[in-house]
Amino acid sequence: MTAQFGEHLRYQGENMTMATEPLETWFAMGAERPWFGSVCSALWRGYLGSWEIVDDRLYLVGMNASPFEDEPVPLERLFPGHGDRVFAHWYSGTLRVPRGRQLAYVHMGYSSTYERDLMLQIERGVLRSTWVRHNDEALGDDALHDRGSGS
Repeated sequence: MTAQFGEHLRYQGENMTMATEPLETWFAMGAERPWFGSVCSALWRGYLGSWEIVDDRLYLVGMNASPFEDEPVPLERLFPGHGDRVFAHWYSGTLRVPRGRQLAYVHMGYSSTYERDLMLQIERGVLRSTWVRHNDEALGDDALHDRGSGS
């Protein structure tokens, strides 16, 4: 699998790119997956989600069917009656947000290694904790170390 385009995240006033796909959990729970069409091998899921964390709650705020053009997918299509943002109550897991310089490129999914990863622990759509994982350049992507926590 080709390295994938990451989902967009707005958190603490900053735009970031996630190496996590929270909407895939919704589809895995049995929600109907619309056919988005895959425009390239770097977007097998066929869409790019836009997310935000506000008051420690994760929201889906937009979807785009192409990374190259402005082709918005109305959230109403997936979540009738939810308006312009959807609380991600279905998602529990850790959002990984690569930060810093890329240390190693891996041509598969989200396997590339960056200087550090911001980790956001989400439980039923609510942010529970955050920490930064520092990745050791000298040892490559097999040497992932947690070196403390932060918020």
